[in-house]
Amino acid sequence: QVQLVESGGGLVQPGGSLRLSCAASGSIFSINAMGWYRQAPGKQRELVATITSGGSTNYADSVKGRFTISRDNAKKTVYLQMSSLKPEDTAVYSCNAVVVTYGNTYLEVWGQGTLVTVSS
Repeated sequence: QVQLVESGGGLVQPGGSLRLSCAASGSIFSINAMGWYRQAPGKQRELVATITSGGSTNYADSVKGRFTISRDNAKKTVYLQMSSLKPEDTAVYSCNAVVVTYGNTYLEVWGQGTLVTVSS
């Protein structure tokens, strides 16, 4: 009933920039917190950034000053602007959201992920 679809991944050179987007759709009454996570091959999934419904943000220390999370509530979309990319940023990036459905239930949803590769 609810899904998230990421887009914007691709191959970028070190030092480059990329913007990821994640659009929510379905029976959504409201969206609470949203976040971006990433998982590199052979490693555990880690939190990258979160943003609350009020716009408060938090970032992993490894991306502070380089990544910016934002959201457009009208479009039900969360973005991750990435700059000064490093090879260590290479991973599958997935978005996450906690939503309230029109059925008045809370639901945690994950996107399918989009691959970001930082390499020369």
